[in-house]
Amino acid sequence: MAQRVRGVIAPGKNEPVRVETIIVPDPGPGEAVVKIQACGVCHTDLHYKQGGINDDFPFLLGHEAAGVVESVGEGVTEVAPGDFVVLNWRAVCGQCRACLRGRPQYCFNTHNAKQKMTLEDGTELSPALGIGAFAEKTLVAAGQCTKVDPAAKPEVAGLLGCGVMAGIGAAINTGGVTRGDSVAVIGCGGVGDAAIMGSRLAGARKIIAVDIDPRKLAKAVELGATHTVNSRETDAVEAIRELTEGNGADVVIEAVGRPETYEQAFYARDLAGTVVLVGVPTPDMKIELPLQEVFGRGGSLKSSWYGDCLPSRDFPMLVDLHLQGRLALDAFVSETISLDDIEAAFEKMHHGEVLRSVVIL
Repeated sequence: MAQRVRGVIAPGKNEPVRVETIIVPDPGPGEAVVKIQACGVCHTDLHYKQGGINDDFPFLLGHEAAGVVESVGEGVTEVAPGDFVVLNWRAVCGQCRACLRGRPQYCFNTHNAKQKMTLEDGTELSPALGIGAFAEKTLVAAGQCTKVDPAAKPEVAGLLGCGVMAGIGAAINTGGVTRGDSVAVIGCGGVGDAAIMGSRLAGARKIIAVDIDPRKLAKAVELGATHTVNSRETDAVEAIRELTEGNGADVVIEAVGRPETYEQAFYARDLAGTVVLVGVPTPDMKIELPLQEVFGRGGSLKSSWYGDCLPSRDFPMLVDLHLQGRLALDAFVSETISLDDIEAAFEKMHHGEVLRSVVIL
């Protein structure tokens, strides 16, 4: 029988969010209903609210979530009721050309739940990133549920579902940061700080945090940065070169998503170094670089989508590292709030006052 739960919707472009009654159907074949325990407030949710993703309003917001599987549909074998899970954006198909080549993290045919959650009047909702977890319960494809150790606190584990995984993965999976590398991270919000933490975990010898906000630079040092550069006051490229014996960093991670900062990343890397773009640009942005410089510097220019992660591999591993005391995921939780506080959380995010607000249900 369908269930009525409380959830947060974005009714229209730039309109305040509202707490509404959401109708969650019973899971169909390949689907699961998850009782949400915690969900982080991510910039992507704000982009949905502002109409920056698409105009399929109303949206059911929320996607950085952890909870317990309540029920599953026909044919589901990967999870069962009672499992503690972190939700991911998309279930992999296992049959596309990427999956068949053993690269399921690049699956070209990922999917979400087929059924729609609705408002009481029958209006269909578009769940953010196919999840919609600012709700007491949500419906997802079973493959979007990744079992992890239930000893982890939900407010911490859920952050792996988006920003923290994107940043750690940008460093380790996409950038290939390894022992002895020098790394520069441009943009020290949640994703950039996670890239710093991932670089430290991978054994980087020098981690340079770049931002225009002294508060964010101070937090970056807490999470593992060895040096900081305030790019409002200093030329970031020259500062990174000076800190790397004049060479540039082995890996530069751009976590802003703007042409100016991408250009800084391009010129701040060493010869044969790697640039990783994990910041999300808008459709109108363009970049112009001298092709001779692209050729002459060698190395790699990469984009990191979701940290090139494979949730079934990466989420349990990172939770285990956290429980071992080797990955301080709690450092990302600035405050815990209720469903009714999300509009205020967006405002704090806009002003750079929090790293992550996390909704507790």
